Order: sequence, then structure tokens, then C-alpha cells
Amino acid sequence: MTSLGEISLALALVASIYCTVVSWWGGKTDNPVMIKSGRNAFFSIAALLIIAAAALMHGLVGHDFSLESVYNYSNRDLPLFYTVSAFWASQSGSLLLWALMLSGFGSLVLIQNRVHNQKLMPYVTSIISATLILYTLLTVFASPVFKQLPVIPPDGYGLNPMLQNPGMVFHPPSLYVGMVAFIVPFAFAMAALITRQLGDAWIRSTRRWTIFAWFFLSMGNLLGANWAYVELGWGGYWAWDPVENASFMPWLVGTAFLHSVMIQERRDMLKFWGVILITITFLLTIFGTFITRSGLISSVHAFGESTVGIYFGVFIVLCIIFSTYLIYSRRDLLKSANQLDSMISRESSFLFNNLMLLGAAFAIFWGTIFPMISEAVRGVKITVGPPFFNMVMAPIGIALLLLTGFCPLLSWRKATISNLQKNFLVPVVTTAAGGALLIIMGTTKIIPWLMFTAGIFVTVTIFMEVYRGVRARAATSKESPPKALLNLVLRNKRRYGGYIIHIGVVCLFLGFAGAAFKQEIEFSVRPGEATQFRDYKLTYYGYTDEWPRPTKEEVVATILVEKGGKKLGYVQPEKNFFTNQNMPNSEVAIYSTVKEDLYVVFAALSEDGLATFKVHINPLVKWLWIGGVIMGIGTIIVMWPDAREKKRFEARHAEA
Repeated sequence: MTSLGEISLALALVASIYCTVVSWWGGKTDNPVMIKSGRNAFFSIAALLIIAAAALMHGLVGHDFSLESVYNYSNRDLPLFYTVSAFWASQSGSLLLWALMLSGFGSLVLIQNRVHNQKLMPYVTSIISATLILYTLLTVFASPVFKQLPVIPPDGYGLNPMLQNPGMVFHPPSLYVGMVAFIVPFAFAMAALITRQLGDAWIRSTRRWTIFAWFFLSMGNLLGANWAYVELGWGGYWAWDPVENASFMPWLVGTAFLHSVMIQERRDMLKFWGVILITITFLLTIFGTFITRSGLISSVHAFGESTVGIYFGVFIVLCIIFSTYLIYSRRDLLKSANQLDSMISRESSFLFNNLMLLGAAFAIFWGTIFPMISEAVRGVKITVGPPFFNMVMAPIGIALLLLTGFCPLLSWRKATISNLQKNFLVPVVTTAAGGALLIIMGTTKIIPWLMFTAGIFVTVTIFMEVYRGVRARAATSKESPPKALLNLVLRNKRRYGGYIIHIGVVCLFLGFAGAAFKQEIEFSVRPGEATQFRDYKLTYYGYTDEWPRPTKEEVVATILVEKGGKKLGYVQPEKNFFTNQNMPNSEVAIYSTVKEDLYVVFAALSEDGLATFKVHINPLVKWLWIGGVIMGIGTIIVMWPDAREKKRFEARHAEA
């Protein structure tokens, strides 16, 4: 199986080079034979990478410790659940997974467009396969997937204890799906530039791909935040770690792109801007893999030093040159048919939204690379920590949240005074009353107060828009309000699905605001002793010592949680020890409500039985996960197939 995997990867590299050249030349000469050959070559790449992935998984499940990646990231008593995740725990395995996803998505695109976009598809195929050259080169030469050890050990080193969490199974693949899928709109954008077909056909063809990528990148970031929250034992969920930033930056610019293409589709504006945004988004997905794997940054998420960073660096430079040349040479074709009529309009609010999202991404980019620049220039690595990011991002985030509420209230082209008075009176008055009530209730910290108040404004504007729509439909169609609401959503999925996503964003900001009110305490107790922390009484009952696996010892404490004399239940934080890695690891216990989380960490246990705990009260954290679920529901509604939209799309292709 090892030899089969090696041969498959080598053939995939050869096929990627062939596909890139033949597809490009077939498109340039309009040669159907070469175009078909390139398409078949791409399918063969996908098949070869499936074989290689199966070979690696066979090695992991079969405990083939002759393979370096199997030895370093698994062992015999590792549960199958985590053995599977060891596939992408290694650098070589994660690169193979990236290539596998890329070939799979590319194959789906070829199947979807076997009839449509015939001028674009050879170049789309060539661009995706050119990216596959990078990843197959890496898995064959720079970070060989099937590198073997000189001597076969009896057992493996095992998976890092911090990676033995369900988050390891779901978080990295979700991020990979999101980051990889962004190549589809990028490839179509570049193909549209090459062929000079710069209408909105390429945008409509890739709209669901873009939303698909954005959805998984959103969920991947939230799953990562949840993993950090429940696993690391520090009481937080986001530390502005360079690798966290690497996945957040393309999400920001991708969000700007999604809003930009809405204007292009409706008003035939921002063509140049849309192409720029999707190019930056794609480059940031590659940049994220570069800083994660180059060894230039220190992070618990990052891989060790290796030569793969050189490959990524060269590829990024080539992509910048290629895309810049195309955009510059086609700049005349990217001129918008319409111009901005007024600074007070829905179009301008979208533009301001884009500028702020791009500004946020740049601020994070600068804060992420500054330590590398300072080390290269002065020889001293100056760390940029959370205070910088929080200071910069808080006002930008609040402004973006407010714009989310402003946009639905503004008219297209130009808002009139009467329109502003009619639409803004109720939201402004309600928001002012809500803000005053927050102060009366004791919310005096400025940043959380602004977040809460902006959230009220956005929520009111969305409910007003929905109420107006339901009332109008119920009046004209004689439907009941619930039925009118359902039909309203079904007939305009993009608009109302977007509103649901924005409600999810409000919930996220509610969770962010709660961080300003967190409290913590550390105490040591013996069995039977209790500690009072704010309204909570915590009684320590003792611990159990178990060995669920030969290499894992679990020390589990039991604490009774009471509040106001009422028993809420027991929490059981753990302190785990992995003998094969000599590494302790904490599993936190959380008593969670929509108001706050009681977050308990088993910090230490002395020989005389004295147990030390760290306890955090984290207000409103649950709203982050609620917001993520709501955003997911809204995204599914936006992506759901629409028969009328399909007919319009096919009619446009027929006209073209």
C-alpha cells in the first residue's frame, strides 16, 4: 500500500502538469480534443489522490509504524475516532487532504459545467490543476507522505493530547473545505479575465460555491474557537494567534466579496472591486497555509520548520504577478456601467462595508506579519498581542454591525429625506431607549455598551423589514401571518436568509461583549471543603483515578455546584496524564446557561490530597454557539435551490 501511495502521488504530479498545459492550450486554440484530454486528466488526478489517501489511511488504521507520519501521530491504543484525525495532524497528511479536496471540488465543477461556460472551463481547469501542482510537489518532495523510518518501532509516539478532542475531527477539515473551495470563484474570475467575458455569468456560476466556502470557513473558525474554549483551560476562545488570524483574514475579505457581487448583479457596479476581492481572498488562503507551515511563526497550531514555506512563497509571488497582470490588462473591461449616485444609498453602505472588512483584514495581516518583519530588519521579534488586535478590531466590528442595520433601511441609488424619516424613526428611538436602559441596568463599559446597543439597532431593523414584508403579503394574498412569513422566505431566500445570518452575527457580538465582564478565581481545597465564588458555592467531594487506556491516566474531580441554596448539579473537571508523551492535559468542566458559563479547571493535585482549581465566570459565551447555529441555518436557506433563479440563469446562458 505504501508503494501504491507513492506511485499514485508521483503520477498525480505528472497528470497535474499535463492537465495545466493541455487545458490552457486547448482553451487558447479552441481545440476540443485537447480540452477533453485536459478534463479527463483532471479526473485521473482525483482518482490517483483518492488512492494515495486510502493508502495513508490504511497505514494509520493498520498501525504501519514504518511510516513516519503514522509513528509520529498515532499509537496502538489511540481510539479509532482520533486515529482517523491523525490523517491531517501531520503536515504531509494535511497537505494530501488539501490536494484531495481540491481535486474533488474541481471534479464537481467540471461535471456541473459540462454544458455551460464552455469558453471559461479550459482555463478554470488549468488554474485549479496548476494549484494542484503545488500540493502534489509538496507531498512528493518537500513533505513526503510516505516517508519511511529506517527501523520499524513496536508502537507509535501518539497524538498530541491537546489534539485528542472532537474538535480535531471537525475543525481542521471544516477550515480546509472553506479555504480550498475559494479557488472555484477565483479560477472563474481569472478565466473571465483571460477570455474577456466579464459580465456576471462567472459570478452566477460560482455564487453557491462562494457561499459554500464562506459557510465552512465560518463554521471552521467557530469550531476552532469552541475547541480552544473547552480544551486549553485558559477560559477564552480567541487569542489572536497567528494561525487563528490566518483563517480569519480570508473570511473577512470573502465576506466583502459576497456583498460586492450583490451590487454587481443588481446594479452592474463594482466589477473591478469584485475581482480584486476574490483575488485577495484566494491569496490569503494560500498565505494562511504558508505561515502555518513555514516555521516563521510560533503557535500551538503551527507545524515545525520545513522547506514547504519556500514552495508556498514562490507560488504566492507567481499568483500575485499572474493576477495583477490580468487585472491591469483588462482594466478597461472592468469599468462599471453605473456609478454611485449618492453617498446615502444602499450601494454606498455596501461599499463602506467592504472597505471596513478590507481594513480589518489589513490590520490583522499587519499585526500577524509585524513580528517577522521586525526580526528580519532589527533582529528582534516584537510580539503583537491581543491588546493591539482588540483595540483595532472593536471599533471596526461595531461600525460593521451598525452598517448591517443601516443597509436594509436605505433605498437603492439615492435615499430621500422622507425615506430616511420613515425608515429610521422607529429603530433610532428604540435603540436610544434600549441604550439608556442598559446604562440604568449598570452597563457602563463603553465597548460592550456599544455592542449591545448596535445589536438592538440591527435586530429592530431586521424585524421591521420582516414585519413589513409579512404584512404586505398577508394583505394581498389573504394568508395567515405564519404562512405569509414562510412563503416570503421561500420566494426570496437570498434576502431573508441573509437577514437570518445577520441575526446570527448579532448573537456573536452579544457573546463578544460578555468577555468584558468575565471573572476568575483560583483556590485550593480538600475533600468536603467548599468555596464561595460570587453567587456560586462549589463543594469539592474528591477525585477518582482511572486508566481508560494503557497510556492515559485520568484523574477526575467531582464538584457540587449550588446557587442561592439550590443544587445545580455536579461538574467533573479532569487532569489527564499521557505516559507515552509525559504530558499533562486538562479537560475543563462547564456549567453553561444563556446568561453565563461556570468554567472549572482542575489545575493541580498535591501528594497530600490538596486540589487546586481555577474557576472562571464567562458571561454570554453560549450566544457565540447559538449565533453560529443561526448563521448556519441562514446560509443553508440562502444556498437552497430556487427553480425561478435556475430558469433565469439558464435563460442568460441561452442568450450568451
